[in-house]
Amino acid sequence: MPITADHVRTTLTEYTDAHPEEKPELDLLHALLDAGTDVTSREEFQGHATAGAILVNGEGQALFIHHVALDKWLTPGGHLEPEDVNLMGAALRELAEETGIGVGIAPVLPEPVHIDVHTIPANDAKGEPAHRHFDFRYLFRTSGKGDVTLQAAEVSGFAWRDMDTVADERLRERVCAALR
Repeated sequence: MPITADHVRTTLTEYTDAHPEEKPELDLLHALLDAGTDVTSREEFQGHATAGAILVNGEGQALFIHHVALDKWLTPGGHLEPEDVNLMGAALRELAEETGIGVGIAPVLPEPVHIDVHTIPANDAKGEPAHRHFDFRYLFRTSGKGDVTLQAAEVSGFAWRDMDTVADERLRERVCAALR
């Protein structure tokens, strides 16, 4: 059964209840859900949900990948798929697809450590206008650095980086707090 709007709404509500200071940033997602918009569809260009994985190794380093289409270093993640049953599972699937790491991973928290809202630029080749991603980011831990096998179509490199290099201050603080 695919991820439902109710699952997204419940996850979002629990998150904003825990982090009320972020409600204004997530108002559009609440409004889209209230309007019955299918935010699980990547073809919803007002904005749609995505899932991301913050994977931290035993040395306290986070895994970053070089995303080919955006030409940026990011944490693993991406669009929801029909076979995904929940947001955390989608994050794990994306991690495995992009890096080949699918074993020896444990969730640190049952809820997202962060929900990031960012704009994706238009992609004329795919016929996609600029749109927003509501990225539900989940925190996972692994004991080692794993055997990384990159998905060459989307990813051109990887690096384990110290947490102090994570540019998003809110994400960095939340991950560090959760790992204490």
